[in-house]
Amino acid sequence: MDTLLMLCSMKISQDIRREHGGELADIEAGMAEKSREFAESGNRVYLPIAD
Repeated sequence: MDTLLMLCSMKISQDIRREHGGELADIEAGMAEKSREFAESGNRVYLPIAD
């Protein structure tokens, strides 16, 4: 079962890269931007619910 999940995960990752992929520099820039956004939100995974 674990092998099936791993293969499905790899397939999904491959599909995403194929559809939304780009140059390595673009990918790294996008990851850096998301890292900044995460840091600005307090480095918390769970945020309080906004009213």
